[in-house]
Amino acid sequence: MASPPTDQLPLRTAATTVLTAKPQFRNKSSSILTDGIVFIGGSIAAVLLVWALWSFVDHPGPSNFSTSVTETKTTTTPSEVSTAKDDCAVNLRHDPPTPNFYDDPNLSYSVGRGEPMKNWNDKRREWLKQHPSFAAGVEDRILLVTGSQPSPCRNPIGDHLLLRFFKNKVDYCRIHGYDIFYNNALLHPEMRSFWAKIPVVKAAMLAHPEAEWIWWVDSDAAFTDMDFKLPLERYREYNLVVHGWANLIYETKDPSWVGLNAGVFLIRNCQWSMDMMEEWASMGPQTPAYEEWGQRLRSTFKDKLFPESDDQSGLIYLMLKGKKRWAERIYLEREYYFEGYWVEIVGTLERMGERYEEMERRVGVLRRRHAEKVSEHYGEAYLERRPFITHFTGCQPCSGDHNQMYSGESCWQGMERALNFADNQVLRSFGFVHTHLLNSSSVSPRPF
Repeated sequence: MASPPTDQLPLRTAATTVLTAKPQFRNKSSSILTDGIVFIGGSIAAVLLVWALWSFVDHPGPSNFSTSVTETKTTTTPSEVSTAKDDCAVNLRHDPPTPNFYDDPNLSYSVGRGEPMKNWNDKRREWLKQHPSFAAGVEDRILLVTGSQPSPCRNPIGDHLLLRFFKNKVDYCRIHGYDIFYNNALLHPEMRSFWAKIPVVKAAMLAHPEAEWIWWVDSDAAFTDMDFKLPLERYREYNLVVHGWANLIYETKDPSWVGLNAGVFLIRNCQWSMDMMEEWASMGPQTPAYEEWGQRLRSTFKDKLFPESDDQSGLIYLMLKGKKRWAERIYLEREYYFEGYWVEIVGTLERMGERYEEMERRVGVLRRRHAEKVSEHYGEAYLERRPFITHFTGCQPCSGDHNQMYSGESCWQGMERALNFADNQVLRSFGFVHTHLLNSSSVSPRPF
């Protein structure tokens, strides 16, 4: 594939690498060493240490940005330094007074309102130059975004189920060090239902310029492999990742509106994405052309049964009609369950849990107790992968208006199985597991 245009390139910077070798002190003292040599050696070590710390605090290091980081240092007070996170050196209290895109009075967080965002890549670069502690590791930084409706659920157990789904996402993000934003407000009053996520994603991009990726996950989707991490290197030349099948979109006379699932997607925080979301949102219910778009999408996708314009059909339409502009930057993931249809997954979870227990009995390192913070290390030892995300498409846990293809009971029990299956992976670090996947309230000590 040809290299993407400049405004579509991933926004990256190399992490600052401070190679401060640990001095190897010996327990034996040598009578040969003189006080002068000891003093000189200590002085050299002190100079190296000061140089390393100065480099780390003041400079963001080598960068792939087109503009070099050479601006005058903004003074950081001791209190600000002391509040930086020790594990990643991110300074949460440093925000210099230098103007940036936030100071633009015409800045609009909304899709389809005000001036569309322009030159976003440059604005992000500038913000990261002003906040150098966020520059290191930016290429792997993810903000997970999810949400639900503002009002209480009609389904009597809907609010409880949404809480369980949210807990599941919080657990996953805590284990892997991702930030998460849960939204239950309509950021555009006319963009409801499946269209509501687009305004949220754009607002999240503007609120989090330090994040390279925004990861939208529907409220009815659960992580069922808490160890698996997204293979971000695979998506290095792409700006949008969705679960889909190219043959159902490109390799057929009648493309299908279910050629992908837009309920879970990973989108790069860049100008391409800003432009794409404006185009995507132009098919939504807030536009005068909404009914016209419904007719156009239904005539394009013969298997689409309802007349309204929807986000999923709209995205596939953009891919079909804009191959150079859109489709070439969209990755259709099908090598693992980026999101998996719950009907084909939940019936396998008990047996899968048994296979994992068998692996743990055979491999001693998997039985070892360990802190939750290092779970990723142990997760890599499993030879078999669980389904990554199980998506309860059509179950509608909040409204209860599930698809008539299956019963409500099968939906609710499937959710309980999946959520407890995932929760067992979390509770293990706390010493417990659920006694049965259909019993959420009962736990027992984890066997070793």
